[in-house]
Amino acid sequence: MTQRHITLLDRVSRVVFRFIGSLPLGLQRTLGGAPIRIDGQALHPTAQLGLRLLSLLSADTFENKPISAGRIELSRDAWTFGDAQPVSEVRDFSITGPRGPIPLRFYRPAQATASSPLVVYYHGGGWVLGDLDSGDAMLRHLANRPGVCFLSVEYRLAPEHKFPAGLEDALCAFDYAVAHAAELGCDPALVGVAGESAGGNIAAVLSQLTARRASTGETGTAPAFQLLFQPVTDLSSKHPSYHLFSTGFFLTEAQMDWYKGKYLNSFEEALDPRVSPLLANDVANVCPAYVAVSGFDPLRDEGEAYAVKLRAAGVATVLKRFPGHTHGLINATGIGFVAQDMLLEIAGALSTLIAFARTRNGQKPQPQ
Repeated sequence: MTQRHITLLDRVSRVVFRFIGSLPLGLQRTLGGAPIRIDGQALHPTAQLGLRLLSLLSADTFENKPISAGRIELSRDAWTFGDAQPVSEVRDFSITGPRGPIPLRFYRPAQATASSPLVVYYHGGGWVLGDLDSGDAMLRHLANRPGVCFLSVEYRLAPEHKFPAGLEDALCAFDYAVAHAAELGCDPALVGVAGESAGGNIAAVLSQLTARRASTGETGTAPAFQLLFQPVTDLSSKHPSYHLFSTGFFLTEAQMDWYKGKYLNSFEEALDPRVSPLLANDVANVCPAYVAVSGFDPLRDEGEAYAVKLRAAGVATVLKRFPGHTHGLINATGIGFVAQDMLLEIAGALSTLIAFARTRNGQKPQPQ
């Protein structure tokens, strides 16, 4: 990761947050205060203490800052809270997209083989913030555990490039991954998609678009599987979790309103399934899915609703709620064990999806 914007306060914060994450959970609970309980859930002690410290360090949030400042802050947060675990090969390059170059970052762990899957990943940040560094720490951990290759995509951001610009880049990158999987040392029949938050939205939409493309005889392959982490699935309405967790739990209702206003050209676009995949009429042919949501997250209910929709359509779907977690906590791999525990479970789910995809392809499952 680049450190050009890292300040002395960031360096001190990094040390402090790592220290508090290493404390016994009982002591974290004492320092964080009485357990916060909402909707039958208790906020995890590490998350609660972290939020308490964050509130002391910063008074302004992304929607109250210039976009350029918000982008720098998200990059700094990735460095502060993440843990860049070494991976055998990490390589940056770019491809030609529909309206210019698309930066990519390829991760290949030491245990990968020519038959390894390739997961195309889309970062979070509300379609407005984020870059290749946003999910770097998380992808390094996730690649090393099941030995899977990842291709991270830096799609165009709003408001400079509103909907559907980022989605066009996402589809271009996915098609590139399928066409060049063998060159990257991966199995072209085992290319999946994944994403967090806005990136989860993109992965879900892309799974629908490519399934529809395949069913109508158009050229192009659909993903073998999809992993959606805390995805945005419905910008047309606010589900009950918006009101339960509107403020105080990292992602806020105000931030989501801000992201929506920057991403869309008009409110009517929120009704488009390419923006709100939950509103799609037919999802029966999309690839198998793993949907992970956090209990203290405004996006929780729409993520769960999408998993229910997939199941009702006959799509093999696993829904996992991490009840004491907040939005974005999956990226805090350097703070305690909360994110790492999440990634252990996600890695297991990914291995299951891969085995299922191999079976559907007529391949023999391989030991992970």
